[in-house]
Amino acid sequence: MNKGPVSNDRTSSGKEHFEVLDGLRGSAAFLLVLFHLFNYSFAFSPPFHLVHHAYLAVDFFFGLSGFVVAYAYDDRWTRMAILQFFRIRLIRLHPLVLIGATLGLLGYLFDPFSKVMNHTGAPMLVLAYITSLLLLPSPPVGGRPEETQALNGPAWSLMQEYLGNIAYALILRRLRAVTLAIIFGLSGLLLLWAANRKGSLDGGWGYPEIWMAPLRLTVSFVMGLWLYRVHDRIRLPKIGLLVLSSVLVVCFQMPQFSKAGDFSLNGFYDAACVLFLFPLIILCGAHSDAGTGMIRLCKLSGRLSYPLYITHIPFVYVLTGFAWTRHPSVNVKLTWIFILIPFVITVAWLALKYFDEPVRAWLTRRYGIKRATGITMGSGI
Repeated sequence: MNKGPVSNDRTSSGKEHFEVLDGLRGSAAFLLVLFHLFNYSFAFSPPFHLVHHAYLAVDFFFGLSGFVVAYAYDDRWTRMAILQFFRIRLIRLHPLVLIGATLGLLGYLFDPFSKVMNHTGAPMLVLAYITSLLLLPSPPVGGRPEETQALNGPAWSLMQEYLGNIAYALILRRLRAVTLAIIFGLSGLLLLWAANRKGSLDGGWGYPEIWMAPLRLTVSFVMGLWLYRVHDRIRLPKIGLLVLSSVLVVCFQMPQFSKAGDFSLNGFYDAACVLFLFPLIILCGAHSDAGTGMIRLCKLSGRLSYPLYITHIPFVYVLTGFAWTRHPSVNVKLTWIFILIPFVITVAWLALKYFDEPVRAWLTRRYGIKRATGITMGSGI
C-alpha cells in the first residue's frame, strides 16, 4: 500500500528542521568525548593519541550555533524584544549548565584517585561552584589551577556562547551579510596568526591563553551567521550524515604536523579546517536531507549532543586520576574507557530526559514563551 511521500519534518513554527546539522553536532560531541577519554587516560601518547584535532569540535559548534541562531531569530525581531531573546536562550542553555557544575563539584569531592591534587579550602571551592553555576570564570582550585571552568572544563565554551548570543542580539543581527563576511575574513586572519603562534587552536579553556576563547568564538560564530544569510545562494552536493560525519572523523584524526621553519603546519591545518572545511560541511549539511532511515538518528544525536558535552568531563577526570595514580595496564585502561562510553551517554540521556527537558518546559510555560524552533541549539560545545 502506497502511503504517499514523506513530508519534511517541521518545527512548531512551521520551519523545516536542519536534521543533518543536528546529527553532525552529535557526531562532533561524541568525537570530543573520545578525545578526552583516550588522550587524558594515555597522557596524549601514541598509539592511543586518537582524534588529535577533536578540540576543533568547539569551533564547529560555534559555527553551527551562529547558523541556527540566525535561522531561528533573524525574522523575529519585529515582534520580539531583546530581553525576551535573552530569556529564551537562558531557558535553552542554562539548566544543563547547573547539572554540569553540580556533577563537576561531586566528581571533585568524591574522586577516590585524586585526593592529593583535588585539595582546595571549602570557601574557595564554594566560590568555584557558585561561579560555575553562574557560568563565570572560576577561581583556581587544586589540580586544575589554569582552567577557567575548574569544575567542568567544557563549560568555557558555553561562557563564550553566551557572549556570542549577547553580541548577536545587540549588534550582529543588524549587520548585512557583506559586513559579516568582512568580520569573518579579518578575524580569520587573526586566527591564522594565533594558530601559527601557538602551533594549534587548542586554547581558550585556560587562563594563560584565555584571549583565544573570544577569537575562536568570533571567527566561527560570525561565520555561521554569514553562512545562514547566504546559504540559499550557494548550491553544494547533498551529502548525508554518515558521509559528513566521516569527513569530521578524518579531519580530527589527521596527524599532528611538524613545523617548517618559522611556520607551524599543524596550526595552519587547524585554521584551514575552521576557515574552509567547516563552512563547507555546514553548507552541505544544511542542503542535505536526512532521509527516512536517518531522521531518528539525527534527532537523537542532536538532542544528546549538548548534555553529552556538558556532563561527561567529571567522569573523564576520575578515569584520568585512576590512570595517573594506579598506573593500570593498557588493557585495563581500555576496558574502563569502553565501559565509560555508554555510561556517559546514559548520563547525558538521563540529564536530558529527567531534568533539562522538564525544566525547560516548565520555564517556557511559566514565562509564556512560544517555542520558536525545534532545532537543537547550543554549542556545545
